[in-house]
Amino acid sequence: MDRTERFYKIDSLLQSRRTTPLSVLIDELGVSRATIKRDLEYLRDRLNAPIVWDRASRGYRYDAQTSETRYALPGLWFNAGEAHALLTMDALLSELQPGLLGPHIEPLKARIRALMETSDHTAADVVKRIRILNMATRSFESAHFEVIASALLKRKRLQITHYNRRNDAHIERQVSPQRLIHYRGNWYLDAWCHLRDGLRSFAIDAIEHAEATDRNARHVAAKKLDEVFASSYGIFSGTQKHKATLRFSPQSARWVANEQWHPEQVGWYDEDGHYLLEIPFANDTELVMDILRHGPDVEVLKPAMLRNRVAERINQAARQYTN
Repeated sequence: MDRTERFYKIDSLLQSRRTTPLSVLIDELGVSRATIKRDLEYLRDRLNAPIVWDRASRGYRYDAQTSETRYALPGLWFNAGEAHALLTMDALLSELQPGLLGPHIEPLKARIRALMETSDHTAADVVKRIRILNMATRSFESAHFEVIASALLKRKRLQITHYNRRNDAHIERQVSPQRLIHYRGNWYLDAWCHLRDGLRSFAIDAIEHAEATDRNARHVAAKKLDEVFASSYGIFSGTQKHKATLRFSPQSARWVANEQWHPEQVGWYDEDGHYLLEIPFANDTELVMDILRHGPDVEVLKPAMLRNRVAERINQAARQYTN
């Protein structure tokens, strides 16, 4: 019986009895007194099991007074979502700079590490063998994020200086923050822009200065935010204006057919094994980038303006190599 099995056997015995004598644990698990003691200590210290010694009945039990709900051990192993969540939290907490959360972080980190040690593997083994790689993540000034998040929660307007990469321009504007979005490894702010009198999305790493004001933020209903930002493709979204139809080669279809490009996408195969994908979009910036990464394995069937834009980008790239 390995260590994990012993943990679950101990848990089962404690759940099924009023108290469980040490002799019963030794007989049932077939291990030494010292091993049982180590297992109980690990369960208490690392997995927060409320195990106490009942002096009157000479046995171990779960302490009902310190356990608001029935205690349950973590699963034998993680599913993909759990592994991603635990490792991401561990990585984020390890990168956190000293601050107000400092006194609370170490216990939280210890708890996360304990959850990763629920099998016969240490947390270090898990981190070493399972990795979360956040590619193309852009750095930003953490102080700006703190100001933005504070104004967002306090419902105050922000005065920001924003760098527009496309136009190579630095623009000052006042915005009413609505929500923060973490998308493809980067942070974005959905906000009402009082300069443009409309909803806009700003990359946090492109915000060069952020200052909270005393003015109350303009409220935009969640339904409206979803209509603008969630109805079209990618972070450069807007109220849906177009639908793109893409045709992927049979070889590329083996991957693309299992990908989600948009929650409202529609996909199907034609009789020749090509995969056709229909996607709503407003701003084509990010959609064009994703189309180009598939090279000759994808063709834009419609609309014509998107087909022409992709063709233009391909021709521009080709000229750099033919020249």
